[in-house]
Amino acid sequence: MSNNRVETHAAHQFVVQIDGISSAAFTECTLPSLEVEVEEEKEGGYNEGVHLLPGRVLRGTLTLKRGISTDQALIKWYNEVLQGQLGKALRQVSVILYSLEGQPVARWDFKNAYPTKWSSPTLKTGESELALESLELAYESVAVT
Repeated sequence: MSNNRVETHAAHQFVVQIDGISSAAFTECTLPSLEVEVEEEKEGGYNEGVHLLPGRVLRGTLTLKRGISTDQALIKWYNEVLQGQLGKALRQVSVILYSLEGQPVARWDFKNAYPTKWSSPTLKTGESELALESLELAYESVAVT
């Protein structure tokens, strides 16, 4: 029997770095799911089923949430995409998870990320919840280290 311990880490100690935007602090980050499409291939004479072959990689979006602030950097970034300036809007985005001791334990680097959706907060009288804005990002590729 092996004595190797598997470490797990809390999800609340993370930092998001966005190339060219230094003032954004996020309270929530939903990392994307990565999925391989499965294609069915039928073969004549093979009647026990079909062959399942890997197809395209489907990438979800990266979702970032933060409290509304007077800093307009994120909405300006989103507006670059709306104005058709995609080349100007491409950014490198990194999400870094830290241990309780402050050491990096995992890193997700998103290449050529850009905003595809900006959601404004839900406002309600009589509530004391933080007004959160949400930004969804598409990206060219992701590297996990």
